[in-house]
Amino acid sequence: MKHYDVFNGDADGICALHQLRLAKPLQSLLITGVKRDVALLSRVPVRRDSSVTVLDISLDTNRAALLALLERGVKIEYFDHHFAGAIPEHSDLRTYIEPAPDICTSMLVDRYLEGQHRLWAIVGAYGDNLAHAAQTLAGSRGLQPGQIEQLRELGESLNYNAYGDSEADLRIHPARLYETLRAYADPFQFAANEPIAQALCAARWHDMELALGLLPSAVFPGGSIYVLPKEGWARRVRGTFGNFLARMSPDRAHAVLTVDVDGDYTVSVRAPLANPCGADELCRRFASGNGRVGAAGIGRLPHDRLSDFMRAFDNAFGVSVAVTGDTPP
Repeated sequence: MKHYDVFNGDADGICALHQLRLAKPLQSLLITGVKRDVALLSRVPVRRDSSVTVLDISLDTNRAALLALLERGVKIEYFDHHFAGAIPEHSDLRTYIEPAPDICTSMLVDRYLEGQHRLWAIVGAYGDNLAHAAQTLAGSRGLQPGQIEQLRELGESLNYNAYGDSEADLRIHPARLYETLRAYADPFQFAANEPIAQALCAARWHDMELALGLLPSAVFPGGSIYVLPKEGWARRVRGTFGNFLARMSPDRAHAVLTVDVDGDYTVSVRAPLANPCGADELCRRFASGNGRVGAAGIGRLPHDRLSDFMRAFDNAFGVSVAVTGDTPP
């Protein structure tokens, strides 16, 4: 029987799968991609003699493919924290889904495994910008401040690598990144011994310096919108920059947009950390929008709908426009 591991290519998806396979080793075929590539279940062949583990992609987005697999007798286990909609009841489907704002898929797997590989859950939580939850997990292991900072850096760097409009934007394909770290039960050893870990950290800080030199394109009472230039570094840093803005101004919402090859936008939204709600509802108003309550995105926002998005953002997190600046080409 063939087994498929289907996972989001960001820190949360990778760390969730890594914990699971450290505890339950299994030869599997990997299906993953850039962070925005979330309709992954359709890549699994619909055949009866197979099984699937799904991590960190929305059930609602993958519903048709999920039902097709279940109809053919494929056994599926599903770990996720994104909006799921109605969860099918089926004897071949086991779900561990919780769309709460303070949990990520790595934490759901950590709970399932009763903390067997918690250090990697901490890495995943930091990558998903859940600093408070990560800190709580770190406290349960008695980690020192320097160790906690190492896990934060690693989580944010793994997450940075998943952003881009195509695989060409990434520093390393998520499947290769997972294959590299799967040999390490200890994330401290991975960070110290693997050149890719250090390279991702350096690249993240380089791209962040470029983003920090920009002004917002629109400022609202409840948040700000940044439209980044049409550059590879901007597409890579979109999520990292959004997470940074959220931490710096936890009472405000933020959206970071990048321009694709057709002149349309890819959108990352962060609800205020002080009240992490509404990001998924906002993004689902637009085609290709989905996510979780505290952080969500739109895969493709047509360029002529930018003003519609700005109004919807303002309505979701504020009252009226305070300042609107020019957007870069």
